This record gives sequence, C-alpha cells and structure tokens, in this order.
Amino acid sequence: MTGGGRKEVRTQLFMPLLSATRYNPVISEFYNRLVNNGKPKMTAMVAAMRKLIVILNSMVKKNEVWMTKYA
Repeated sequence: MTGGGRKEVRTQLFMPLLSATRYNPVISEFYNRLVNNGKPKMTAMVAAMRKLIVILNSMVKKNEVWMTKYA
C-alpha cells in the first residue's frame, strides 16, 4: 500500500515523476532497478518520488544545480 505520507505531495509529483522515469537517467535507473527486483510499479514510483524529494531538498540546502552525481 502506498497511502501513507503526504498525499498532496504525491499527487503533485506523479506526472513529473513519470517524465523523470523516462528521461532522467538517475531516477530512471533507480525506478527500473526496483521494478526488475520485483517491486510493484506503484511502490517503485513512490520510492522514486521520495528519492527525488531527498535530492531536491539537498540541492536547495546546498544551493546547488542538478548534476547526475545524485545517484
């Protein structure tokens, strides 16, 4: 079940994350690895959302721009 956490944040990140799983190599690799290891797609999607939020929070804190080092 993926119902926990902040529903508003999950709702707002769903479409951008779909795009990220297709075009962003870091998020795509992470998502595909989870799915290939047997995780349900929605569970992998929520895990990728969390990873994206953690990366973005870190970038804001450090005043950085996106780099592919965030694997």
